[in-house]
Amino acid sequence: QVQLQESGPGLVKPSQTLSLSCTVTTSSYHWSWIRQPPGKGLEWMGVIAYDGSTYYSPSLKSRTSTSRDTSKNQFSLQLSSVTPEDTAVYYCAARISPRASTVVDEYNYWGQGTQVTVSS
Repeated sequence: QVQLQESGPGLVKPSQTLSLSCTVTTSSYHWSWIRQPPGKGLEWMGVIAYDGSTYYSPSLKSRTSTSRDTSKNQFSLQLSSVTPEDTAVYYCAARISPRASTVVDEYNYWGQGTQVTVSS
């Protein structure tokens, strides 16, 4: 059983950079960040694969980066130049497979999610 826990600020001001961390029980999978704005569906943001390679949603690529610290079993998300449209519940998720995925439904384990509000 893989357990994930997101952490980060609940409130971010517009134009700032949002930084979130995800602590996991093992670093041996593919890890993605996924968000859900209020009243909307889940949106895949980016993945850091088991081999350390990264891939981002084309719509967010210019503002998104992910990294990991395998010694701490943590991976992180940075989203720059945030606006109120970035207000959402942010999830980290793990995929157990030989290949990474950009498809939300293909992630096996999820954190409980953390609410982030962008507001001045």
